[in-house]
Amino acid sequence: MPSNHDCLSLIGPIVDRMSGELIELSHSIHDHPELGLEEYKAAEWLTSFISRHGFTIQRPYMGLETAFRAVCGTVGKGPQIAFLAEYDALKGLGHACGHNIIAASSAGAAAALAEALRGREGAVYLYGTPAEETFGSKVLMSDRGAFDGIDCAMMMHPSAELNIVGRGGLAAVSLDVVFEGKPAHSSKPDDGINALTSAIGLFNAVNAQLHLWPNKSKINGIITEGGQASNVIPDRACCSFTMRAERKDQIVPMIEDFKRLVQASALLTGAKSSVTVGSVMAERHCNRVLDAAFKNAVEALGEPVVWADPNGMFGSSDIGNVSLLVPAIHTYLSLEIPGCVGHTPKFCQAARSERGDRIAVLGAKALAMTGWQVATDGVTLQAARREYEEQVLPHRC
Repeated sequence: MPSNHDCLSLIGPIVDRMSGELIELSHSIHDHPELGLEEYKAAEWLTSFISRHGFTIQRPYMGLETAFRAVCGTVGKGPQIAFLAEYDALKGLGHACGHNIIAASSAGAAAALAEALRGREGAVYLYGTPAEETFGSKVLMSDRGAFDGIDCAMMMHPSAELNIVGRGGLAAVSLDVVFEGKPAHSSKPDDGINALTSAIGLFNAVNAQLHLWPNKSKINGIITEGGQASNVIPDRACCSFTMRAERKDQIVPMIEDFKRLVQASALLTGAKSSVTVGSVMAERHCNRVLDAAFKNAVEALGEPVVWADPNGMFGSSDIGNVSLLVPAIHTYLSLEIPGCVGHTPKFCQAARSERGDRIAVLGAKALAMTGWQVATDGVTLQAARREYEEQVLPHRC
């Protein structure tokens, strides 16, 4: 097994040579925030960077204009190692989840590992995965076979306070509901059908249902449309919900329960209803073998790393669907903003700070060092596969 010192002495200088490019890439994406499936500039900058480092680009990819696959090496021969880039922004907040850093670190890791492996069997992939915050392109890409033949997939996400490995995530799905009623003057409400009453009834029904769903299930919702004036009976009401559960196989029957609640709420008033179900993001299974390798790499680079609480599943992400298919990790490096959380203006500001630049480069090094270990020691990949087969395969559905 190569030592961390050997990995660092090989990978470190390669990443250092491109560090200016990585920081510029991170800043450019941050300064030009694009919403999901609209990330044309980010996709262009990323593919331009990675093509300069010898990668072949496929874009559009899987039917998505801002998705791409870049590959360098011997496809199908030797280890096949993937890094995942995210680059969509949040509406009204910009890069308040630090996807500019994710993109730069994954791109840098892919370029550095490909250079280090030159002359060896194996291939390095960089997947551009748009719209993580909304559409969840990794769900579609997973379903369409984008990760067939891949041995492992890796990425790093900024955190507020700690460098963390081993943090799982909940399965999740978005649910959009529309109630259609009949308008009327508010002095004669019986002449109309109040769509807003059905929407309010749905929220009450969901709250009553929650304790019947599996432990750790969560559902949050908002009313996005509920009328234009208080003296008019609203003929249209719209709601958006996010539903979470420990596992994908739990969330599927919960969706059917939710649809029945919508129908019942519509019957309250005689309204018509429709439900749009988004892509189901699977729970995130972090491969502890790969996480340990990443942890060792970061510590060799001079920073401490902690293991997450194994019972403290946090958030949801479409990498969960990838983790059901191949050994995968979704690690965290700290922006050092204690008390802050993602999806806030302060987090957005930190994503373009000196510390943000540092972890973009640090993440590229640690991810590439992990990839080097997987590709060369003959032990790590075998152990990662074994853990995946024992811990994850039983949960695939």
